[in-house]
Parts: sequence; C-alpha cells; structure tokens
Amino acid sequence: MNKEYILVTGAAGFIGSAVANKLIDLGKSVITIDNLSTGDKSNLNKELVFFEGDVFDTNILDQVFKYNIKAILHIAGQSSGEISYDNPIYDLRSNTESTLLLLKYAKNSNCKKFIFASTMSVYGEQETEIVDEKSIPNPISFYSVGKLASESYMKVYSKLGIDCIALRLFNVYGPGQNLKNLRQGMVSIFLAQAFQNSSILIKGSRDRFRDMIYIDDVVEAFIKSIKANVDFRIYNVSTGTKTTVGDVINSINAMFNDNLKIRYEGETPGDIFGIYGDNNLIKSDLVWSPKINFKDGLSNMYNWIIDNKIYDL
Repeated sequence: MNKEYILVTGAAGFIGSAVANKLIDLGKSVITIDNLSTGDKSNLNKELVFFEGDVFDTNILDQVFKYNIKAILHIAGQSSGEISYDNPIYDLRSNTESTLLLLKYAKNSNCKKFIFASTMSVYGEQETEIVDEKSIPNPISFYSVGKLASESYMKVYSKLGIDCIALRLFNVYGPGQNLKNLRQGMVSIFLAQAFQNSSILIKGSRDRFRDMIYIDDVVEAFIKSIKANVDFRIYNVSTGTKTTVGDVINSINAMFNDNLKIRYEGETPGDIFGIYGDNNLIKSDLVWSPKINFKDGLSNMYNWIIDNKIYDL
C-alpha cells in the first residue's frame, strides 16, 4: 500500500478523536487502534480506518503495519492516576508496553516520526510551583511511572533513527470530554456532578491548583509536532497559568447561579497538590502558544453540554 497514513491511537477517546478529526480536515489519511474501554465508537470519524483492540496486541499491530504508516501519534492508554492503582499491570501494558511495541514496529517499518501523549504527572511533587522540561521528574503514581518509562524508551529509539516527541499534557479539558468517567479529568468530573446532582464532591483541598489547557490548543501541539525537525524532545503543553480548585468550583457554581451544594471530603491516591508548566520551549521550537483562557474554555464546554443535551437539565 503506497498511500500514506498517520496512526492515531485512541481515536475514539477525547483527545485522540479531536486530533484525528483535525488531521482528516487537513486532508490526511488516518488509521486508529482503540479498545473502546473509555472511548466511544460514535467519536470515530467515518473516514478513518479502525481496528478495535488493545495497542499492545501484536496481532492487531501486524494488521495495522501492513499500511504505510508515515507517523505515529500514540494517544491511547489508561489515563487516570487514580485508576492506575486498581490494576497497575494493565496500566503498564496500556501505557508503556504499547509504547515500546509501537516503537519497535515503527523501526521495522521505517516510520520515522513518533509523538507521545505524556503527562505533567511525571513531575510529581516539586519544590517549585512552576516546572519546565529540565525539572527532575518525581512520579508518585503507577500511571506517571509508566509514562516516564515510555519517554525513556523513546529516547533510546531516537538514537535508532526515529524522531520522537513527548508532549507532557497538563490538565486537558473541553468539549468532547467523557463526562461518564468520574475518575479522570477534574473539570469534566465537576461538571458531570453539577449537571447530574446539583452538587460537587471535591476530594482534597480547594487550594490545590492545576494548569488547565484547552483541547483545541492540545490538538494544535500534536499537529505542529508532526512537522517538527527534531530527534528527541520533551515539551510541556501548558498555559503557564495557575488555576486553583477553588477557582474551578467558583466558576462552575456561577454558571448554576451559585445554587450548587459544595462538599470537600477525602483525597485522591497519587494526587499532587499543584504545579503549572513553563511553556517557553514549545513556544520557541514549534511556534505554538495557547489561545483559549480558562474562562472561555469552560464556557465552551458548558455550552457544548447543553447544546448536545448530554444531561436532562
């Protein structure tokens, strides 16, 4: 098959579907692998080639790599620090073994471009609130350990002729996020509770903080990474802005005329108190910068929920 394809793993999920759709809009041919564990088949663009199953299933990879794969965007995987405690072995296979296998197949098929959805979680707790790519990783969950290991495998394979970029995604949110998964995605969890129960349960302090990055800005980072001429790079995909849990709650509550019942109780395993990301490196290398602030992004997400009648209001 001479036709060139871009492999976007996890194209039934939140980030993967957004990236796949953008690539198809740009006229690219896209192929995907997704086990539909958290993604939804309705998210799959009708124009892409779909293989259902796990990315670490070599039988599926054998079929996928019969196609002429020009670049790999590895977005699929278990995406929750909390859930990684339920089944660390699955987390390892889903996030790390899959990466290693894809790199092996890329080398054997002469695919020269590999882009990985890593995570800010690899930084763990830090002495400073703001982190850059030179900050020493300190993973504190099974999920973040596996993601960091994947980055290390990429660094090795970059010396074997594959251009590798790890995008350390900060807290991604926006239209299309899975509102049924109440264990992954702070904004989606809080909005889902607000719409379903007119209340929000927060696990941990309201003073914790995050760097909230809008889905469209994340998609743009993936697109620009495809064109990057580098052997190995790690980039923070972040806004460089600190948003506290209290800020998120207050903004959501205001959308409900301050009628939500707010309760603080317990904590989340593997959760960090807060960091936000210096994004100067990706700005200079890829001429990328975030365009959507949190207020506008949250409003877009709220309107998407209402417009699509995801919940009965």
